[in-house]
Order: sequence, then structure tokens, then C-alpha cells
Amino acid sequence: MDAEQITIRVLMFPWLGHGHISPFLELAKQLSTRNFKIYLCSTPINLNGIKPKLTQKYTHSIELVELHVPALPDLPPQYHTSKNLPPNLRPILKQALDLSEPIFSHILKTLKPDLVIYDFLPPWAPVVASSCNIPAVEFITSSVIMAAFIHNLFPCQDSIYLREYDSIYLREYDKLGVSFGKEETQDIVLFKTFKEVEKKYMDSLSRLTGKKILPIPLVQDGISEDDDGGIIDWLKKKEKGSTVFVSFGTEYFLSEHEVEEIALGLEVSGVNFIWVLRFPMGSNTSVERALPLGFLKRVGERGLVVEGWAPQVKILQHPSVGGFVSHCGWGSTMEAMKYGTPIIAIPMQYDQPMNARLVEEIGVGVEVVRDSNGKFDRVKLGDVIKNVVLFDGEGTVRKKARELGETLSMRGEEDIDVLDELLKLYVKKKGQMDVVVEDLVKLYVKERGQD
Repeated sequence: MDAEQITIRVLMFPWLGHGHISPFLELAKQLSTRNFKIYLCSTPINLNGIKPKLTQKYTHSIELVELHVPALPDLPPQYHTSKNLPPNLRPILKQALDLSEPIFSHILKTLKPDLVIYDFLPPWAPVVASSCNIPAVEFITSSVIMAAFIHNLFPCQDSIYLREYDSIYLREYDKLGVSFGKEETQDIVLFKTFKEVEKKYMDSLSRLTGKKILPIPLVQDGISEDDDGGIIDWLKKKEKGSTVFVSFGTEYFLSEHEVEEIALGLEVSGVNFIWVLRFPMGSNTSVERALPLGFLKRVGERGLVVEGWAPQVKILQHPSVGGFVSHCGWGSTMEAMKYGTPIIAIPMQYDQPMNARLVEEIGVGVEVVRDSNGKFDRVKLGDVIKNVVLFDGEGTVRKKARELGETLSMRGEEDIDVLDELLKLYVKKKGQMDVVVEDLVKLYVKERGQD
């Protein structure tokens, strides 16, 4: 039987965060159309959020598998996800996941998949898979530059750098324990990234680790996003490129000081805006109470503040949007780059400072620089917004963002084609990783014209 006719059964095991589960789901959708049967394993609360995104097209090829992590006193089932999780409970969520190792082992022994695709958390996933004689491949949903920087793998002359206050925001990685570079990591590592953006860092990481880096450029198309609640109609009334979209992802909650500075920065900028405000689960705060007194009245029709959710991809694709005030989570960063939207970067935690530097390096965004205490202010924010959206016009940042978006929109599915062949080879030649790598290199040269 030819490899193309084989149905490969894959169990996917992402970290319990929306920013990780979403790209795993997108990868599952891509593979499910190529003779792969996917089992996506996560906690019930995470899977409940996925179900609406699985249309009838995927009901037979993608199956959701519940992981019931052990109950801990401070972590009821509604907190078995990093979405809306209070920051103090993040280490406890990691602890609960680690305690579920025997449960995960039972799932593998029951389903007997041909392959496991796992996240950098938890680090024991490939060990459990190996004990069941199941090959495993790591899929990292953060940028290549961040994975390398965490492990001090880049020489000093590389142009991405840390600011003095960045250590505050990178500490969370130490608490969670990142596993990239461990011995159990396979010779090929999948990264959610664009080769057009991170090629030199991919080459550096590959050279320093001896591992092949395969880019998987997954970006949502926005088709499956829910009803926008009138946001797109509001946008249609605004001039081309006149509006900024403001959002800080699903896992970061702004402090009172940050809300005030962002609000007043938007006010003084004079730019139209859509701002998504999120509060922790169980919080009794509302948009009206969180914003500075009189703010909504002063900005009037120039601003739209929504609580909880907005159709981000649809907004970034809209011609009225001329900038994205973002935390630079990697998923959001890739979406902005794909759709040609310049970024006003305010990194908050995890990999975001590195992503913000990368955005500046390639010229598609500008970071709002904080003071020595790690705080940003309304004046700097307002100035950056004005410079990017109003004064830049067709200048450097917007031009480069648009050009990159055009380049990325023209790319085909070569990387997914390579991944398709890689995974089939990997299952077929289990235990002969050197043969798989050799065949992959030949295939990559054929598809992309380069190693």
C-alpha cells in the first residue's frame, strides 16, 4: 500500500492554553484532509471551546479525547485551562498536568496511535510515548527566536536583545519549565512560524542543536469566527487605515494602571480604535468601572470597547484597520504579519518581549518602550500610535507590513506537504530517524529549492 493511502492515527497533546490548543487544532485540520486520523487530547473545558470550531467536515477525521487531570484544592475543573486563569494559579495548573502522566499513559495504551505530536509542556509526553513504543514529534507554537533565547543558544552578535526590565516578563518560563533542547526531543522539531520571517534564526538553531527545524505556517482565516456583534459594521464606517485594534490575548489581564495608561494613550492619539478588555473569571469588574471616569463619553464614536472577545482575524483583515496594539503573543503576531497590519507592541509576559524585538527588526512594527521600572505611559503610547497610523501613511512601517503580508499571502502549502511526507516516513521507518532526516532533506530541497 502506498504511503498516500495509509491512514495515520495521530494523538495531539498541546499545553492547556488557548494559544497552544488553537494552532494544534489548525494543524489537525490540515492533516485531517491528508489521510490522517487525529485525536486531540485536552481537558474538558478546553475541548468545550473547540467543539464549535469543528464543522461537519471534520467530525469523522478529528476526535476529541478528554484528559481528566487530578483534582487539586485550588484548581476546580473550570480552571483546567490557562484561559481566564488567575496568574497565581498557573504553576498549580502545571502541577495538575504533571500529575496526569499516568492518565495520559492509559489513553495512549487504549487508543494505540501511530504517532504522538506533543507540546513543550509537559516534557514527559515523549517519554511516555516511547514507553508505549510510539514515536513522537515536538511541535512548538512559539517563535524560533524565543526557543533559542530561553536556552542561551544564540551568540551575542545576534540582533535580538533583552531590555533591562524584560527579565520580569520572562520569569514565567522558569516557573513552567520549558523543555526544548532536552535529550528526548527528536531530531526534527516543528515550529509554528514563517520561514520568510525567521529563516536566519531557524538556521542558527538548527546549526547549534543539530536538529532540523520545519516551519509550519499556521494562521487562521477568520471564516469560522463567531458573530461579530456589529463590530465589522462599525468598522465599515471608518476611513481606510484609520483604526487601531487593541487586544492583549486571552491569558493576560491588565492592571488598573495599565488600563488607565492605555485608555488615555488612545484618547490623546486621536485615532479610531477597537479595544478588547478582558477580566479574570469570577471578577465583578465591568468595562464601565474599569475605564477612567468620562472616557467613553469623551472618545464617543471614535472608540469601541468590547468585553471578552472580538473576531480578531476579521478585524485585522479589514481595510479600515491601520495598526494593532498587541502584546505580541506569537499567534497574534503571525496573524498581523499574514494580513499586513503594522504592530504597536506592548509585550507583557512569556515570549512576547522577544517577539516584539523581532517585529521591530523586520520593520513591521514599533515597540512602546517602558521606563526602567518596566512601566509604559500614555504619552509614549499615543505618540507611537500616531506615528504608525496617522503620520506613517504609506511610510516605512506600514509599507513593510503590507509587503510582508502580500508575500505571505502568496505562499502555498509546501511546508504542509513536507510535513505530510515526514510524518508518514516517520511512522513507516520508526526507529530509523537518520533515514527520515535524510529523506526529509531531499524532499525539502525538491519542494522549496533549498535545504
